[in-house]
Order: sequence, then structure tokens, then C-alpha cells
Amino acid sequence: MDAEAVLTWVDALIVSNTGKRLSDLQRTVLQKVWQGHKYLEIAAHYGCTEGHVKDVSADLWQFLSKQLGEKITKSNCRTALSRYFQIAPTAKKSASLRPHFVGRTGAIADLDALINQGAKVIVIQGEGGLGKTTLAQQYLQTQGFDLVLELLMAKETQTITSAERVVEEWLKQDFNQEPGIEFGVTLGRLKRQLHDRRIGVLIDNLEPALDQQGRFIALHRSYVELFRVLADARVQSVTLVTSRDRLCESSLNVAHYRLPGLDQRAWNEFFTHRKIAIDAPTIEKMHRAYGGNAKAMGILCGAIWEDLGGDMVVYWQETHGDLWVTTDLKDLVANQVNRLQSLDPQAYRLFCRLGCYRYQDVPTLTAQALQCLLWDVHPDDHRATIASLRNRSLIECHHNEYWLHPVIRAEAIARLRTSDEWQIVNAKAAEFWTTRVETIETTKDALTALEAYYHYVEIDDFESAGIVILKSRNNQWRQFLPLGSTLYRMGLVQPVLAAISQIICNIQSDQNLSELYNILGDLRWITGNIHDAIECQEKTISLANQAIKVLTFTAETKRQFYYLNMLAVDSQLSMGLYKIDLWELEAAACLFQQVIRSAQNTEHHRWAEKASVCLALVYSYLGQRADALSLADDIHHTLSAPLVEQSVRFAYFMQILGQTYLNLGNFDRAIALYRQALTFAEAGHYTQIKAKTLNGFAEIDRQQKSFKTALTRHIEAIELLDRMGAKCDLADAYFQLGLTYQAMQEIGKSRESFDRAIRLFLEMRAPKQVEKVLKQATP
Repeated sequence: MDAEAVLTWVDALIVSNTGKRLSDLQRTVLQKVWQGHKYLEIAAHYGCTEGHVKDVSADLWQFLSKQLGEKITKSNCRTALSRYFQIAPTAKKSASLRPHFVGRTGAIADLDALINQGAKVIVIQGEGGLGKTTLAQQYLQTQGFDLVLELLMAKETQTITSAERVVEEWLKQDFNQEPGIEFGVTLGRLKRQLHDRRIGVLIDNLEPALDQQGRFIALHRSYVELFRVLADARVQSVTLVTSRDRLCESSLNVAHYRLPGLDQRAWNEFFTHRKIAIDAPTIEKMHRAYGGNAKAMGILCGAIWEDLGGDMVVYWQETHGDLWVTTDLKDLVANQVNRLQSLDPQAYRLFCRLGCYRYQDVPTLTAQALQCLLWDVHPDDHRATIASLRNRSLIECHHNEYWLHPVIRAEAIARLRTSDEWQIVNAKAAEFWTTRVETIETTKDALTALEAYYHYVEIDDFESAGIVILKSRNNQWRQFLPLGSTLYRMGLVQPVLAAISQIICNIQSDQNLSELYNILGDLRWITGNIHDAIECQEKTISLANQAIKVLTFTAETKRQFYYLNMLAVDSQLSMGLYKIDLWELEAAACLFQQVIRSAQNTEHHRWAEKASVCLALVYSYLGQRADALSLADDIHHTLSAPLVEQSVRFAYFMQILGQTYLNLGNFDRAIALYRQALTFAEAGHYTQIKAKTLNGFAEIDRQQKSFKTALTRHIEAIELLDRMGAKCDLADAYFQLGLTYQAMQEIGKSRESFDRAIRLFLEMRAPKQVEKVLKQATP
């Protein structure tokens, strides 16, 4: 049995049930277990602890056991998965694809020919409803690609997702890679993946991103750079693009394929499969009227069944007078929707309301998403109302997931915008997305929760849009954090950065505004804009203090007082961390001391503990050994408490405390803390903490003259930080690498590493860091 084929099947099983793919470690576990390896061997191969491999494996076996209905373990997985792979996929494939995919043998052969001639990007062009997306999906799913990436372009120009965000999410969700700060760096990382693996890419419904000349609109010119990477002759990937319009970017090497309509034999096969008796003259007229359009075929078939019990002849006699006037799919949809309005007003209202959904980050809807728009319909009638749309092919459905075809959605949204329901429908949809996500375990959960934001923006309710970003939930790290904070901790920086930037000028509430600036500050810090980050935190403090001044302390406002004071304290702590990265140590110490004075022995005492950890680090850098040791020992006792041991939340501060003890020469305690931090970082996928911890281990190796081990750890840390685009930590990692080469008397390599650190610090506008490196690099 082919292990890769089974891996692909398991990956598809996980995607269909959770919306996410196998992680790199999960894939490694399956591959190695398939080959008979032990957990310890897998851990050594992957570079993590045996305990972490066991934890990941246990979750995987539990998931597979639930899905397959029998207990799956390390011992029996090969036998069990082989059996289910042989039985399940074939049956599902034949049942689901046969009715939806007919008459495209020639089109598949044409695509094969273009690819064999060297085409890397093929634009499948044609009017709406021809079946461009179905053909592209079918082709990519059946050609044995290691992975298929999909981008569903927005249906409206003003809501198109940026190319930067698209590539960022591909790297994070599909490759477990961190994006860079600059788009060019991020594209470079994507390109390496496309070189190393055979990837299929689908970019669907491109035309909203094109202008009248077929070029990318000014706001989204970055897509040219993405397409240039996809079209590179050296990549193994194949990209299929669907569009009603031709792509006319002269600098891009793309092939165009004009998709023809389905022939009449395909129509005959489709209607026969739906158990509609074929009347040859009638189906010939219908086929000719709509030029073999695949979506028109489905709509006609659904209407014939729903309205006339499958009588093709009577249906055509009743309707062809209207249909012969125009033969465009858009007009067919309009006619069918008008017909629905007269026959089933309740289903018609649901059809229009469904135009509010975006079908992008969450491309399909559950039945509950439809039902929330039936607030004025008795629950007993919900199923019949949805079935009325489904039976007429006015809504797509597969595996109990629903969505609108682009042409049909255009009709729905046009009618909804001109109705008096635009405000209430978007508000109802926003409420649905907000209540649907109770905890955030995956990126799919986070992006689903963020959907509410877009509905509020559509109706200019910016205050509510901001509240969506600020709504706190428990996340996978057992933290209770605002959605915006959880998003960027998951590596999804671009969505929350774009969302806050779009609305922050329209927020009136001082408290909401201060919270948003607090999150925005961390985003600026992550992306290397430290001075902008400091400005954001200063605004947070000012706004929080303004809000406090106008509040009267009562039992009802107690929580609000707590939160506003916490924001001010948290912003001071953040600025202290930013100042360390600028190597403005005295300023950092002052900020941490202020946090301790404000928070110690209050309800914000946790911030005093965090600030104490940071202040100990600063003292160790400043050479104040006694003060550093006193603080470090006090906080070490706290961090050793059993409650903290169970949480990964303190991994960041454990790493800082480990660095403090390293600076003080207590290697044993530093190593113990680094080991804890590394375990927590691997369990919680905290790449940044893992890299900083490896860098700390490398410093210890250098001081113990274990140069080979030090270099290995330096290089791994640099690779991780480079993938993240964490400029501050990357610059420090190069500085530490330079020190190691210096200790090895490798002067040329030492200078090269110091130069790289200096370049990064200059980009960050951190002159004191540059001064520090130059001082150390000078013989």
C-alpha cells in the first residue's frame, strides 16, 4: 500500500471534518509509524521531545478512531488505514463526482497538453456558469498533487483579499511556515515550497481584481508579483485560474484556455441522472438557447423537477417565451428568481438574504448559517425553505455545506442591497458568527469569528466591528484573549492589522479605541516598526486614562475600571519590552519599575510579576548583579508553582528568566528554565520562543567551548526567526552567531554575522543596538 496515497486520504479526511490539514509533525508521525519506527526515533528525526511526539500521536489516533468507528493505535494504524483507504474513498468519489462532472474529457486533455508544453499558470476563461471552477477543482484533485491551495477571490472589488494576506495564510496554514515582514521575503518562502513539492493552486473568479484592460487594479498590483512566482519555469506547481475576463499583464507568462460549453450528450447524461425523461426536440432547444452552459443546465433541471415534477416539455412550453428573449445566464437566474418570488416568497427572502455572506475565508455555510437568516420563519418550516432553493439549483450543497454560485450571488446581493433588509440581515449574520465560535482552537475558528467584523463594516457599524476584534475567548493556549490578539499569536498578522487600520479612525469609545491601539502596538512591534509600536501604546495609556476620568466607580463599573487600568499597565510593560529591543535599557528599567509600583499587590499583580522578570533581565544587562539576582530568585519561585507548570502562557517569561540566569553565570538554572520554555514552546507552537531559547542554549555552548553544538543551534534559531520575519530577535541571533565565530577565531565569518545584525538594527532605527555590535566587533 502506498503510504503517500493514504496520507493524502487522511489529510482530506481531516480537512473535511476540521477545516485544517495535517501538520508537518502529524505527517511525519504517520510516515514513520507506517515504516515501523518508534516514537523516540521519530522525535530524533523531527528534532523535538519524545513526549511531544506522543502527545501529537495520541490526538491523531483519537481523531481517526472517532472518524472510522474503531480504535486506531500506533500498532494497528497501518492495517486499519489500508482497509479504510481501499473501501471508503472509491465509494465517496463515485457517488459525489459522477452527477456533477460530465462532458469534460476533451477539456482535461487540453489542460494536459498545455502543461506538457510547459505552462505553469493557465487561465480558464469563459462566461459565468460554464463550469470553469468545477473543471479546475476536478483536475487538481485527480492529478496526484502533494497539496492543493485554493484562493476564492472576493465577488466584489472592494472586498478583495490582499495578495500579502493570501500568501501569509498559505504559508501558515498549509506549510507551517512563518511569513516575512516584507512581501518579497514571504514570496521567496512560498517559491521554495513550490520548488520542493508538487503543488496545485486554484485561483477562482479572478475578474473582480482586473480593470477594463484585463490588468490588476491599482490597489492589488501585488498580485502581479504572486503570479510571477507561480509562473516561474522552475517551480513544480501548476496554477489554474478561472476568470470571465482575459488576464492581460504583459510581464506575466500565462496560458489561456477558452472553455467551451457542454455538448448535448453531456446535457442528456445529466438530465437522465436526475431521472428526468428526455424529450429530444425540447432538450435540443434548451441546449442551444443556453449554449451548453453548465450552471444553466442545473438550474433548468432543478426548476423542471421542483415546479412541474420532471415534465421537461410542459416546463419549456410555459417558460420559453421569456427565456428566448435573452440567453445569458444572468438573465436566466433573474427569471428563475422572479419565478421563485411568485411561487415561494419565503424561500425568495432567504435567497436574497444569503447575498450578505462573503464566501471567502469561510467559503461554505452550515445549515445553521442559513437558519439564522430565517428569524421570521417558524423553525418547522426551515428545512422546506432551504430545500426549495436547493431543489431549484439556486444554492449549491455538498456534504451539508452550502454556498452560492458567483452569478447567483451577484443576483442575491443586488436584490438585498435595494431592499429594506440590508441592515438587519448583516446584523443577524454578524450575531451568528459571533455566537458560533465559543473557543478558538484553530485558525479556522479565528477567521470564522472575524467574519462578524465584515458584516458590521458593510453597514458602517464601526463600533460593533471593533468590538468583534476585542471580544475575548479562550484559545488553544488556555488564554482568555481578544480575537485580535489570538489572531496574531496564531501568525495571522495581516487580517487583524488590515481590520484595525480600516476602522480605527471611526471608533468613538475611548475604551474600545485604547484596546485597539494596544493590539495595534504589538502588531507594529511584530512587524519591526518599534517606534510606531511605542506611539500606539502611548495612545492606549492616554485614552485609558481619559476613559477612567469620566467614570464613576460603582459595582456596575468595577469591571470597566479594572480593564482600563490593566490596559495602561499592559502598555507600559509592552513599551518596556520594545525599549529592550532598541537597547535603551535605562528607559526600559524605568517602565518596568512603574509597572511594579502600579500593579504590585493589586488585582493586576500578574503584571508586576512579569515586569519583575523583565527588570531582572535589564539589570543583568546593565551589570547590576545583586539587584538582578534578587529579583530573579524571587520570581523563579513563583514560576515554579504547580499551577504555572501546567500552562504554556509563561513560556515567554521563562525564556527571559533563563536569559537572566545565563547573564549571571548560573548555567544550571538557565538550562533548566530553557528546557521548560522549549517544551512549552513546542507544545504550543510558539516558534519565536523556541528560536530565542535555542539562541540562549547556543550562548551557553559557546561559553562552555562547545562550538559545534553552538553553531547548530544558532543556525536553527536563525532559520526559524528568518521564516517568521522577527527582525529584532533575528538581529540579536546574528549578533550572537558573530560572537561565537569570534570565539572560534573565525574572523571573516564573525564580521559577516555582525554586518547582518547591524543592517537589521539600522532598519529598526535602533542606534544603540548598532553601537553595541560595533563595540563588540572592534578588535
